[in-house]
Amino acid sequence: MKTIEEIRLRAEADAKDRGYYLNPNKDFLLILLEGLRINEERYGYPSCPCRLASGNLELDLDIICPCDYRDLDIMEYGSCYCGLYVNRDIYEGKVPLRPIPERRPIEKRASMAGKEFNKTSEYSKEVILKMERKLWYCKQCGYVVFREEPPLVCPICKAKKEMFDEIHLRVIA
Repeated sequence: MKTIEEIRLRAEADAKDRGYYLNPNKDFLLILLEGLRINEERYGYPSCPCRLASGNLELDLDIICPCDYRDLDIMEYGSCYCGLYVNRDIYEGKVPLRPIPERRPIEKRASMAGKEFNKTSEYSKEVILKMERKLWYCKQCGYVVFREEPPLVCPICKAKKEMFDEIHLRVIA
């Protein structure tokens, strides 16, 4: 089991790598880090502390912290959806933290769909079967991922979504 300090160090390293900061409110930051710790212990991966995870890695790839939506949220609003990552203005108190609209597609939000998601539910299996996954590669570093959409930011080289292309496979008989 990871400690809060280990989770903080991981988040802090990622923040520094992207030019971001962790939320300056120490009490709020502790709550977010504890949520990450609990989710990692519960699911085996650090899903966003501000969103409901399904417990199914395939369904939750977009909300593994840092989530796919973080960079766009910070560019537009100065912080990510949950407020864990913030820009300099928010960190220095020049701009207040404000609410951010949810970017995650509604079909991926278990609570909004009104269905119970878990690894074995028929609903989860049905959603997974309906997902149209494709192979995507980063033109900058070669990272390959099998998902519905490419990530907003490459986890390896930090290239933007536009740097991903779909890999089209041809079967030669």
